[in-house]
Amino acid sequence: MAKTIAVLGLGIMGHGIADNSIKSGHSVVVWNRSPEKAADLVAKGAKLAKTVGEAVASADIVFEVTANDESSKSLWQGDGGILEHAKPEQYLITCATLSAAWTDELAQQCANKDLTFFDMPMTGGRVAAESGQLTLLAGGPKEKLDELSDDLQAIAKEVKHFGKAGSGMRYKLILNSLQAIHIAGLGEALNMAKQAGLGLELVGNALAERPGGVITNITWDAYQKEPEQTTFSVEWIHKDLGYAVDMAKATAHPLVDDVKKLYETAIEQGYAQADWTKIAKL
Repeated sequence: MAKTIAVLGLGIMGHGIADNSIKSGHSVVVWNRSPEKAADLVAKGAKLAKTVGEAVASADIVFEVTANDESSKSLWQGDGGILEHAKPEQYLITCATLSAAWTDELAQQCANKDLTFFDMPMTGGRVAAESGQLTLLAGGPKEKLDELSDDLQAIAKEVKHFGKAGSGMRYKLILNSLQAIHIAGLGEALNMAKQAGLGLELVGNALAERPGGVITNITWDAYQKEPEQTTFSVEWIHKDLGYAVDMAKATAHPLVDDVKKLYETAIEQGYAQADWTKIAKL
């Protein structure tokens, strides 16, 4: 049965969620700080809400898709925020990549108000968002997640459940850390190949086969030809690595620390908006 979906935040990922929800026959209401980003969605039938509260009040399912803790807090808290307007029968979902600390705090605030909350960060990048083939990394009550199964098919090919609220976010930070290490590692391997006098094309193609994998292939493709569009920026992965370091402060993480410094240097060099794979060349 068609639902009313509210999407708050129309960056790459939020726009994809809204677009594919429209295509699946849902009623969609959107809100964005820059309303002009909603123009094509409105042309397809979405309603543009003037306030966060207006969007939330009419929805069965609310997706918050912002950039970081600060922007997320501004949508959830305070006068006119999600928490003020949400109702127990709604499903409240953050698809942003946030810190574990803020996710836990938000989950507790929702629990205190008897609201159903999921942390559901995404993976798959721009292509998956636009094609409705995201993988959602969920934390929250399993029985409630099962109730959302049909609705989430509009935007995702797979939903992985990691446990209680906060679990999906923790996994996403771990995943992004490992992927960033892998990108930097491929760049280092290609530099070694240069020093060894090997042909980069031969080496890159061979590494794409073994060890292979999605990140190796994406990085190798970007190494050969600059991506036409940024899928995931240097600035964003640096933010996520910071959240990962904060989450894991009780244990050593020297590789993550080193890669985070590489991305810091890239930002200082003016590459904040470049695709995260840029680090392999730098």
